[in-house]
Amino acid sequence: MALTGSELLAKVKELGAASKSDLVRAAGYVNSKKNGSERLNFTAFFEALLEAKGVSLGDGGKGQGGRSLSYTTKIQFNGNLMVGKAYTALLDLKPGDEFEIKLGKKQIRLIPVGASDDEE
Repeated sequence: MALTGSELLAKVKELGAASKSDLVRAAGYVNSKKNGSERLNFTAFFEALLEAKGVSLGDGGKGQGGRSLSYTTKIQFNGNLMVGKAYTALLDLKPGDEFEIKLGKKQIRLIPVGASDDEE
């Protein structure tokens, strides 16, 4: 059973200088793969840790497998910005759909080709 709340905070404090992998494993955020090896669930661990510290990520939508969508992303090592399948499914987007990229002050807007800027 994965630790949450004050139990999770106590375990993290107890293990202090342990590696991230060891923290995730000790807190119980481990799944088994089909081949029997373990998979450390860093995302669930860090979400639980944030929640235990009082940081709410909001309820957002639900992605595949019941994961909460955080509506944040990072630029990948190769400079690409990825929007995951769960998000495109929410908007019923299909392979081949085209978008205009509109740049604003510190924002990027994707406008479906043929739609007006003010359509939602």
